[in-house]
Amino acid sequence: MDRIALRTQLQSGLNQIALDLSEEQVDKLLDYLALLHKWNKVYNLTAIRDPREMLVKHLLDSLAVVPHISSDRLIDVGTGGGLPGIPLAICYPDRKIDLLDSNSKKTRFLIQAKAELGLIHTEVLHQRVEEYQPSTLYDGVVSRAFASMQDMLHWTEHLLKSDGHWWAMKAQKEFEDYSNLPGLVKIDEIIDLQVPGLDAQRILVKASKETDS
Repeated sequence: MDRIALRTQLQSGLNQIALDLSEEQVDKLLDYLALLHKWNKVYNLTAIRDPREMLVKHLLDSLAVVPHISSDRLIDVGTGGGLPGIPLAICYPDRKIDLLDSNSKKTRFLIQAKAELGLIHTEVLHQRVEEYQPSTLYDGVVSRAFASMQDMLHWTEHLLKSDGHWWAMKAQKEFEDYSNLPGLVKIDEIIDLQVPGLDAQRILVKASKETDS
């Protein structure tokens, strides 16, 4: 990995999405990318092998949602190699951001990454999402892995506080009908994302539980 070239590419991307991070945070993002690249050779965390492509399709893709997510206590379900949870935890070091995945290889990587990156407010959870019963419910549930909003809402509703929010990262080509979502759920906002260096559309869907008026 050419860390100098990757740093230039990352900083350019951060400027384009107007995300102002410290030198330490930028270093941690690059450290995370290096870990992902290293462990991927053995653990097959992602089909993408090239670090520059990883930076765009994984790191910047995740960082594009950072300015929009307001939840202080957040769980990333089906996090895989830690996306978007680890970039969020680096950008918001004082927030509680947990990582849940049922794949043991991926959670072993996440435990190592958490330790090396010093993510003290992050817990790695090796469980199936439907079986996880948190002692304290979350303000937000985020995912870029669920195939549909219906599945995400169905499998994660028990994790979310009554006034919490779902944050679903989507490709716009994944057209969905949001008018028939399960339970009393409303779509609060559909945010268009611009991912630097990515010639594809991305959106962030913000949803919440309907409350009685």
